[in-house]
Amino acid sequence: MRRIGDEHTALAAFVAMSVLAGGNAVAIRFSNRELTPLWGAGLRFALATVLLVALMAVLRLTLPHGMAMTGAVLYGGLAIGGAFAFAYYGLVRIHAGLGQTVLALVPLATLLLAVLQRQERLRIGAVVGALLALAGIGVMSNATVRADVPVLSLLALLGAALCFAQAAVLVRHFPRAHPVTMNAVGMGTGAVLLIAGALVAQEPLELPREAATWLAIGYLVPVGSVVVFVLYLVVLRHWTASRASYEFVLIPVVTVALSAWLDDEPIGTGLILGGVLVLTGVYVGALRNTQAAGSAS
Repeated sequence: MRRIGDEHTALAAFVAMSVLAGGNAVAIRFSNRELTPLWGAGLRFALATVLLVALMAVLRLTLPHGMAMTGAVLYGGLAIGGAFAFAYYGLVRIHAGLGQTVLALVPLATLLLAVLQRQERLRIGAVVGALLALAGIGVMSNATVRADVPVLSLLALLGAALCFAQAAVLVRHFPRAHPVTMNAVGMGTGAVLLIAGALVAQEPLELPREAATWLAIGYLVPVGSVVVFVLYLVVLRHWTASRASYEFVLIPVVTVALSAWLDDEPIGTGLILGGVLVLTGVYVGALRNTQAAGSAS
């Protein structure tokens, strides 16, 4: 009974975080129009850290200790400092829909890294599901992919995908910590690294002046950072790293629609067909035989 309850909790958190995270890449695009990439990311996660610390005080939570603290710091360095340094840079010149499409490679990268590090077995269903989902994302973004894409921006997003993947695998090597405290430490670590990078790159550390930038930050901090990342760690408690990473193939469905509406991103007529392929891939790779997959975590 407890395993079924854990599975339902993880599934609800998975769907919620995938939908909410769909607006992140679009909001980052708006933030990047006024703020420089490293500073914009650093400001976002510094503010999110403040919210998480306040939440810790309300819930009377304590910081993790020993190996749990080490895991939280390493998680922050990879999933926040590394991944978002690359992601913010890439999204300066690449539309949000295509950027999130590149990040749809995370499930395959996570599976391969988890197998190489002997954390998981190579599952045919996971590979087939990821390939179906990637095919769907490709169909959805066909018009955008044909456009001129800066190579460095594309490579930066690939770097972000690898950081996300390794962070998901790494978290499961360390003792569990409360999702709020782990994110408080992780985002604090990432914010320090990002702001340090902004200083080294001599980026201007200025607060936003435009309303659109504040609206973007207003979404990215409480929803796109605090809520989404807490839900992600809830999922990782019950699912394997590769299974949890399938959020990255559901997120683009929301991102492409929002980007077309808010940022004039061109999309092709294959949106419906691509969405069907994505959902099929997620079902085959992450949701089919949920009891068996849940017991493997």
